[in-house]
Order: sequence, then structure tokens, then C-alpha cells
Amino acid sequence: MPAPTSPSAAGLEGVVVGSSSICFIDGREGRLLYRGYDINDLVEHSTFEEVVFLLWHCRLPGKKELAEHERTLAASRKLPGKVLALLKGFPHKATPTEVLRTTVSALALYDSDAENNSPEASVRKAMRLTGQLATIVAAWARIRAGKTPLAPNARLSAAANFLYMLHGKKPDPLWIKTFDIALVLHADHELNASTFSARVTASTLSDLHSAITSAVGTLKGPLHGGANEAVVRTLQEIGEPARAEVWIKNALAQKRRIMGFGHRVYKTEDPRAAHLRRMAEALGRQAGDLKWYEILRTIERVVREEKGLYPNVDLYSGTCYYAMGIPPDLYVPIFAVSRISGWTAHVLEQHADNRLIRPRADYLGPTRLRYVSIDERK
Repeated sequence: MPAPTSPSAAGLEGVVVGSSSICFIDGREGRLLYRGYDINDLVEHSTFEEVVFLLWHCRLPGKKELAEHERTLAASRKLPGKVLALLKGFPHKATPTEVLRTTVSALALYDSDAENNSPEASVRKAMRLTGQLATIVAAWARIRAGKTPLAPNARLSAAANFLYMLHGKKPDPLWIKTFDIALVLHADHELNASTFSARVTASTLSDLHSAITSAVGTLKGPLHGGANEAVVRTLQEIGEPARAEVWIKNALAQKRRIMGFGHRVYKTEDPRAAHLRRMAEALGRQAGDLKWYEILRTIERVVREEKGLYPNVDLYSGTCYYAMGIPPDLYVPIFAVSRISGWTAHVLEQHADNRLIRPRADYLGPTRLRYVSIDERK
């Protein structure tokens, strides 16, 4: 066996593969920063639209800049007619993430900037994709249910417009606030699997749509996206708070994987979890039913006591979406509705100072085999 030529780790754990000024995670302190701004400050004071500007332009906007940015984002939500027709032709058994992946790729065929990788054109494409992903997800949810897709409402914020297009009515203010916070919290998270795949694709000087299609395809894998959907399935299985402690202890004894806990980077609680825990409680109180929240609190306590694991963003995000009447299989594409802001920021950064991403592998196979003719093989 040849000796390894360089340090490596399974899954590239702990391996630094590049530089970025977009996002910083302090896993020991449990801090998350976008362009230097703490996620807690952004949740309290900012909006998803402003965070998008921050990720793309490396700074917070002025008042007039933000207003123009919001108008442009809102005007970018409409899908080309032929893409909407394509959506209507998909088999209803298709998963929402499959539909999103395929539709993002198709959008390149109708984008006049598709093959233009200049910074200006890439920002225009990023703007369109950020607006269009929410429209795709909401439209597909209605199409598969036999309903007519709703046109985006440019007078509504990104969060309010998505809930409107999905449910067909003016959303509750607490729902809007919760969904906007969720969009802010999921906007970027350094070099997670989908972001890394987007950067690898971008490093070949492929186009933005191709990079985002790669990212959505990576997100589709259950080891990346889907944990919050699994949490909701767990809640449905438990059913009542009185059953939660026995259920979770039995599940741990059976070595079942409990979704919503632990993280490759965080060694303490994911800072995003605290905000969504608070919103899950608020939504439960508004509805007059705290049972899902109470079940999660019990699960959180037992897993912490038994395994020493902290919750991550997925433990409470699905509960928030569920409380807003969003079907669980939409949770992964909703992740993309937010993360498109970070994905596109990383593609812009990659193209601004590009070098083809081409790592090496530690070869573990033989090196001195001799070819034997087929007649001599046993």
C-alpha cells in the first residue's frame, strides 16, 4: 500500500479547502456570522431581502439601495410561460426537490444572461433565481394538488409572498415573521455539501444555473437535506407529549438515528436552533396547541442527558413549517428557497478569483500488477 501523499479525513472533516469572506462558523462558541455580522443581530434587526444584499455585496445597503433591491427581487419572481407549462407537465409523483432541480436547469434556457459569467450578469441571474425558486416550490405544491398556481405578489415581502402563493390567502403576521427568520437563518452556512458542489461546478467556469442545479441535486441527498422533515415524522409517530420520554429512550436504546441533533462543525448548540425554538413555541401558543413543542422539549432534554448532543437548526424548523400548514416534503426545497442566496454568493466569489477545484485522493490500491492475457487467467 503506498503511503498517503497528504493529510486527509473521511468526508473532508476538518480539512480547509479554500478561503471565503461570506460566512464564518465558530463551532466551539456556537456563533454564526454572515460577512462579519452575528446571526443573532440579523434575526433581530434585518430581513431576508437585506441579508441577500449583504451576502452578494459584502455590506449592508443604504435605505434607497435596500428599497431598490427589494423592488428588483420582487419583480424577478415570475416564471417564463414555457417553464410554468413544463411544471404543469411533470408527473404528480415527482418529489418537490426533483421538480426544483429540473426546473432550475430549464430556467437557463430562457435566461438571456445564461452563458454570461460577467459579475454584472451573474448578479442579474442570481436576482432572478432567488425570486424564482420560491415561485417554483409554491407553484408545484398547488399543481400537484390540482390547484391553479398563483402569480407572485410584488407588494409582499419574500416571506409573505411565498406563504401567499402556497396557501392562496394573506398570511398571518406571526407566520410571516417566522418564515422570514427561517429564511435568514438558512441563507448560508459556509462550505456545506451543496455549497461546495456549487463552487466545484462554478470553478470549471460553468454557468450559474449549472452550479445551482448541482447544489439542488446535492441537497436532495438525505444526509444533507430532509432532517427537519424526518423530525416532523418523528413527532407524528410519538403523537402525544406523555409518550415522548419513553419513546425517545427506547429509540436511543435501539440505536435509532434521531434527526435534529449534532453537527459536523458545532460542538455546542447550533445558534439557529434557539431562534426557531422560540418561534415554534410562539406558533404553538397562537394555535392553542403546544403539544409538538412540548414533545420536542422532552426529546431535547433526553438526548442531551443520554447522549450529550445539542439540537441543530432542523429540530425546530420543521415544526415551525408544520404549524404554518406546509407539507413536510416541501421542507427541503424551502431550504433551497433560502440557501439560493448563499449558493449564488459563493458562485460570485468563486468566479471573482477562480481556480479549478481539483483535489487529490490517497490511493489505497495496488501499484505493481502485471497484465495477464485472458487465456492465462484462472
